[in-house]
Amino acid sequence: MILISHRGNINGPIPEKENSVSYINEALREGYDVEIDVWLINNELFLGHDHPDYKINLEFLLGKSLWCHAKSIDALEFLMSHDIRCFWHQSDDVTLTYPDMLLWTYAGKQLTKRSICCNLGKKNKELDSCYAVCSDYISLFKESV
Repeated sequence: MILISHRGNINGPIPEKENSVSYINEALREGYDVEIDVWLINNELFLGHDHPDYKINLEFLLGKSLWCHAKSIDALEFLMSHDIRCFWHQSDDVTLTYPDMLLWTYAGKQLTKRSICCNLGKKNKELDSCYAVCSDYISLFKESV
C-alpha cells in the first residue's frame, strides 16, 4: 500500500506548515508520497489549501512522489499538459487521478483495490485492501506496509 502524507502532515495536522515546500520535502525524505494543493494564477504555480500561499516553479512538481490536487480546472489542465500526477474534485465521493486512473475516494465511501482512501483520521481495518491511503496521521499506517 502506498502511504500519502496529506499536505505534508505525518503525525497530525499542523495548518501553519501544510503545503510549504520545506514541510513537503520533510515528508518526502521520510519516504512518504505527499498530496499537495496546487493553484495556477496568471500562469504561475502556487501551493496552499484555501489560498495560493507558496509560489513554486514547475520543476518542483517533477520527478517527485506528489499527488497534486488541482484547485481549479485551469490548474488541472496545466498539470495534465505537463504529465504531472493530479486530480480535481469538490464534493465528489470519488474522482479519477491522472494519468494512473486510480480512484481518489472520500472518507467513508466504498473502497476498491484501486482506491486511494482519504482517511484523515486514524487507521481502520477496511483500508487494508486499498491501493493507497492519504492521511494527516500517515505514520500510523507505516507498520502495515
